[in-house]
Amino acid sequence: MSSDATKLEVEGDIAADFLEGLLDIADLDGDIDMDVDGDRAAVSIVGGRLNHLVGAEGRVLDALQELTRLAVYRQTGERSRLMLDVAGYREGRRIALREEAAGAVAAVRDGAARIELAPMTAFERKILHDVVAEAGLRSESEGDEPRRFVVVLPTEA
Repeated sequence: MSSDATKLEVEGDIAADFLEGLLDIADLDGDIDMDVDGDRAAVSIVGGRLNHLVGAEGRVLDALQELTRLAVYRQTGERSRLMLDVAGYREGRRIALREEAAGAVAAVRDGAARIELAPMTAFERKILHDVVAEAGLRSESEGDEPRRFVVVLPTEA
C-alpha cells in the first residue's frame, strides 16, 4: 500500500472517530463507511434518519464536512480534502448534476451559443466541467462566490 493511500486511510479513521463521537453526542443512529476515492478520503454516514444532517441544499452537510476536515487537520497538521456524504446526498447530487450537464451539452450541440447554469459550489462545478470536457465541449466558471456558475460553450473553431 502506498504512503498516500495510508495517509488517506488515517484521515478516514480520524474523521470516522470524530463523526461517531458527534453522532453519540447528538444521540443519532448511523453507521460510518470509509473509502479512498481517487486522491481523497471518502467518509459516509448511512442508515437512520439523517436528512437533518444534510440540510437545505446540503448546507448542513457542507458545514459538517468542514468541521470534520478541521478535526483531521487538528490531529495531522495537514489540510484534508476529505469528502463527506450523508444518506447518499452527494451521490444523488452527482447524478443530477451529470444529467444537467448532459442537457446543457445537448443544447450547445443543437446550436446554443452558451448555456449558463445555476450557481453552485466548487465541488458541483467540477462535476459539470468534467462532463462537458468528456463531451468535447468547453466550459468556464464565471461570477464570484457564492454566485459562481458554469457556462457551457461550443469548442473554439
